[in-house]
Amino acid sequence: MTAEESPKGPAEDPLGPHEGERTYKGPPLGEVLEFMRLLWAVDHGLQSTSKRMESTLGLTGPQRLVIRLVGRFPDITAGMLAQILHVHPSTLTGVLKRLEKRGLLERKSDPLDGRKALFSLTDEGRALDIPSEGTVESSVQRVLSRLSRSNIVATQEVLTALARELGGVPMPEVEYDEAGARKQVVR
Repeated sequence: MTAEESPKGPAEDPLGPHEGERTYKGPPLGEVLEFMRLLWAVDHGLQSTSKRMESTLGLTGPQRLVIRLVGRFPDITAGMLAQILHVHPSTLTGVLKRLEKRGLLERKSDPLDGRKALFSLTDEGRALDIPSEGTVESSVQRVLSRLSRSNIVATQEVLTALARELGGVPMPEVEYDEAGARKQVVR
C-alpha cells in the first residue's frame, strides 16, 4: 500500500478537488442542475459555518458581515447597509438590534435627519472587526487567493447575473472602482 492510499482507497487532496475536476460521482446532471447542486452546497456550507461561528466567536455569519461593514463605514445608516447587502432594511432590524443589545454596535441619531439612525462599532465591536480563522470570510479569502483574477471576475459576473435574475441585486445607479471611487457609468 502506498503512502497515498488507505484501506478505503486513495487519500483525498487536503486542498480538495483540482480546478476542472468533477467531484460529484453520480449520473451526469447537466449544466443547470450541476450549477444548482453547487449553489446548494455553498448555501449549506454558509449555514454550517455560520452556526460554528456562533458557537466559537459568538457571532453568526450575517452578524459578522455587519460588524465588518460597519467597521469599514462608521456612521452608516441601516438603509445603506441594506443597499450594500442587497436586502430590505427590515431584514437587518433583528441583526442590528442583537448587535446593539450585546454592546457591539452604537446607534445615534443622524444630525441631518433625525428619522435615521447611524451605526458605528463600540470598543467591543472593534475588537471583533479583525480577520479571524473559522469564518466565512477566511474561507472566501483562502479560495480567492488560489484563483486567477480572471476567474474571480468571471465568477463575480455569474453570481451578479444570477442574483439580478432572482431579484436579489438591482441594477446599480452608481458604480465604484476597486479603490471605492465613483466611476462614470455610460448606459
